[in-house]
Amino acid sequence: MSAKKDPYEILGVSKNASDDDIKKAYRAKARKSHPDVDKTAGAESRFKEVNEAYQILSDKDKRAAYDQYGHSAFDQNAGFGGGRPGGAGNPGGFNYQWSSTQGNQGFGGFEDAFDIFDMMFGGQSPFGSRQRTPQYGLHISFDEAVHGVTKEFEINGKRQKVKIPAGVDDGTTIRFKDFAIICQVSASSKFARRGHDIYTEAKIDFTQAALGDVIEVETIDGIVKVKVPAGTQPDSKIRLAGKGVTKINTKTKGDHYIIITITVPKTLNSKQKELLKEFQEAGKKKSWF
Repeated sequence: MSAKKDPYEILGVSKNASDDDIKKAYRAKARKSHPDVDKTAGAESRFKEVNEAYQILSDKDKRAAYDQYGHSAFDQNAGFGGGRPGGAGNPGGFNYQWSSTQGNQGFGGFEDAFDIFDMMFGGQSPFGSRQRTPQYGLHISFDEAVHGVTKEFEINGKRQKVKIPAGVDDGTTIRFKDFAIICQVSASSKFARRGHDIYTEAKIDFTQAALGDVIEVETIDGIVKVKVPAGTQPDSKIRLAGKGVTKINTKTKGDHYIIITITVPKTLNSKQKELLKEFQEAGKKKSWF
């Protein structure tokens, strides 16, 4: 029996290759050597060889074992006991069977192999049909997304009631037993969301900015009073800790940030002009020489 080849050599990568480099090399090699693409003799063996190499190098523990012991790390008779990555009765863990109940086996995780099949066969696996979980888009409002909501709708003729947890964002996928929901969240006209933080704008006049004031600000949970400190500058940011969006399935919340915009009146009456001139003069520093 011929000696097994070095998995690094099979994939054409160095021993210090990154996980991304290994994955890219595997995809290129697997696509090139697949029997439906490569019609030369020995293509099936080469394809299996590529996948066995990826099985080792894509798994941190198997890769470390190979680097230390070589292929003997996966040999039942080599005397490495329970430390073998493949385990007794399945040296190396190479199994090319798809099981919808047992999850991914072989190919270093079937998601990688199916990526290749998607490229070559338009998603049709040569090993048979792939059981994909049905996904459905669900439109919800901004308020429903940040506070959570229970929705009822029909799937395949059956009424389904689903609970959307507080904190979901646009594109969040929620997986249930037989299907998955992709949240499609409407934008808010009042709030801007960045992750779990909320941003709003508050307009104050220049006297409020100079002297300080207490203003009312709308948050996702209602109106709160906020103190504006004296001397506040344009585009200053006031943080309301814990007034943002709930992090899914936790009690932790993001923050609410208020961006201060200072408005300047376009017109002034004579009294206002006089007072501002006095203010201007009082602020000037006079020096005598």
